[in-house]
Amino acid sequence: MGAPMTDATTRIDRRFARTRAEGRAALVTFLMCGDPDPATSLAILKAMPGAGADVLEIGMPFTDPMADGPSIQAAGLRALKGGMTLHKTLGLVAEFRKADPETPVILMGYYNPIYVYGVDRFLVDARAAGVDGLIVVDLPPEEDAELCIPALKAGLNFVRLATPTTDDKRLPAVLANTSGFVYYVSITGITGAAIPDYSKVSDAVARIKRHTHLPVAVGFGVKSAQSAAAIAAHADGVVVGTALVDALKGSLDPDGKAGPGTVEAVTRLVADLASGVRSARA
Repeated sequence: MGAPMTDATTRIDRRFARTRAEGRAALVTFLMCGDPDPATSLAILKAMPGAGADVLEIGMPFTDPMADGPSIQAAGLRALKGGMTLHKTLGLVAEFRKADPETPVILMGYYNPIYVYGVDRFLVDARAAGVDGLIVVDLPPEEDAELCIPALKAGLNFVRLATPTTDDKRLPAVLANTSGFVYYVSITGITGAAIPDYSKVSDAVARIKRHTHLPVAVGFGVKSAQSAAAIAAHADGVVVGTALVDALKGSLDPDGKAGPGTVEAVTRLVADLASGVRSARA
């Protein structure tokens, strides 16, 4: 049945338990760390929980983000241009954590920067910074010994992605060491590429839940309160990334620098999405 629900031992477990008790889905938001600069990125992250974000996914900038669409690739390049590194990403999480001891933080990205950093050192530093979980998109279950199992032993949740092409034969392998929640990617292809068929989301969530007790969060293609509500009616969580990254980009000046409305451009959309999520089962 996949990894069992833990006894609310991580912030992620506790947050999903809380939203479930409130009778609603969780809003999971993604932004690239350091986009467009470290100070603005930190200000946005600090403001997002108050705007309605339940779980924060933070992208680890990487030079070759093969699973990301143009918007998130561009965000990563802006962050790298601004000097963002994995070490600085952990530092930014630590700064965020000083003022917010409760909101779950998940680092999302690719294995190469972690491998270069050193897996053991990374897990120690991530825990110390206040990271709760990892999503590493290019490590399949067959590579669990590389990072997944060490991360679980270190007390971090390891969140796995399932897609429409993950059939019932493949699901048990995908779910074997997954914890925190399952991230269902509701369309095939790169991020931000298309609109999902909401009528299929309910069936997909039900199918995954036959294999696991974990919450199922659904993402890709969520751009508005309406689309967030459509998914929240069937899933335990709604994941939004590209729309937030686009809102941030739209607030930048012609040189790609933050403007006076950058933080509000993101938090305004978060608040709109949160209202959609909360209306779904009202």
